[in-house]
Amino acid sequence: MAKGTRFVCAKCGTAHSKWQGQCEGCGAWDTLAEEKPLSSGPSSKSLGNRRGKALHLTDLATQEAPPPRTLSGVAELDRVLGGGLVEASALLVGGDPGIGKSTLLLQAAARFARNGLKVIYVSGEEASAQVQMRAQRLGLTQSPVHLAAETNLRDILTTLEEEKPDLAIIDSIQTMWADNVEAAPGSVSQVRAAAHELTSFAKRKGIAIVMVGHVTKDGQIAGPRVVEHMVDTVLYFEGERGHQFRILRAVKNRFGPADEIGVFEMTGKGLAEVKNPSALFLSERGQPSPGSVVFAGIEGTRPVLCEFQALVAPSPHSQPRRTVVGWDGGRLAMILAVLEARCGVPFTGLDVYLNVAGGMRISEPAADLAVAAALISAREDAALPKDCVVFGEISLSGALRPVGQTENRLKEAQKLGFTSAIAPAQSKLGAGAALEIKQMADLAEFVTQVFGER
Repeated sequence: MAKGTRFVCAKCGTAHSKWQGQCEGCGAWDTLAEEKPLSSGPSSKSLGNRRGKALHLTDLATQEAPPPRTLSGVAELDRVLGGGLVEASALLVGGDPGIGKSTLLLQAAARFARNGLKVIYVSGEEASAQVQMRAQRLGLTQSPVHLAAETNLRDILTTLEEEKPDLAIIDSIQTMWADNVEAAPGSVSQVRAAAHELTSFAKRKGIAIVMVGHVTKDGQIAGPRVVEHMVDTVLYFEGERGHQFRILRAVKNRFGPADEIGVFEMTGKGLAEVKNPSALFLSERGQPSPGSVVFAGIEGTRPVLCEFQALVAPSPHSQPRRTVVGWDGGRLAMILAVLEARCGVPFTGLDVYLNVAGGMRISEPAADLAVAAALISAREDAALPKDCVVFGEISLSGALRPVGQTENRLKEAQKLGFTSAIAPAQSKLGAGAALEIKQMADLAEFVTQVFGER
């Protein structure tokens, strides 16, 4: 084995000095791949004997101009990017196969090109003819986007250096092949080397580079996590194939807020931006029905209303089912335990199904109270009022904790015609809260007041 060779886990990126069947970092089996050093480099001893260049130091009060941005004209995309595309930045876009990543980026490339940027789209997964067919279907054939189909990283970088574009899109990073790395395309070594070369090139030449990344079955971008640390922005394109809604979510952004979302609708002519997601997610609501509760949430800086749907039915099995779509299954188990221990509402022998309507994914703890309300409503076959929104965090003691941006949640609910809300006590309602608000101190009080004595 060559000196400096190590074995890296393809799932978590943990390095090992020798090969073994199980990774010590994540416990996965047969995920270690050999990785050779890219270059020998000077030893630490020689570095200590040789003086380097002194660094230029500044203080925290130094004022620098914000980086210039270019708007695409797609408001939802510009929102997620933090106000537009930053030059010399590296972006990583991940999503499930067939969710619409290439469609989104091709539409974005066309809009940026129409706004005066020189854009090069490099496809490593499809031939040029396939990309041209997609562009024809989307009505983008007249956009001045330069197209190439290549996987050799050296040839791609040479082309970018000669053409000097403002924006380059690489689809995808897993198909890129660096000839100085002895590994197959898509391996940990190749993905790391390709991402490092592209990111460094973007910083040196002042070119914005967007890289598409595949995701694993767990929904994480495939390859070493160090790739996500290299780039400036990491975006996830989410959605269910059975729904027409798609959500672009920023999980990391050095030039803007993280957790910001942009909402799109998949149509026959590509992705169309949705300017009012709350109205779209609630468009199919009819008369009040048991198990249906509207949650007033916050995604990034945007208030979004969505519907939680619950179904509780007797289980024919010895082990009742707990099925969740769009929310955390572990948190559902916690809510069920609190309802039984603190409120005396048992779910033993009952199957529980929970769904977030419209393909939305909710992660904030403020949805706890809405989930509890949906579960009790389904169990008791009692519907909440149609014009009522619910939000609040539940602690293990059963207490209801206030959540942030309460006023923004209430304003969004009022704008969509809701007249009442249920929130935790001590919530900062603000002067603009015009809804009828019921404040509850704990979950037991909520169950008693909303669903009557048990």
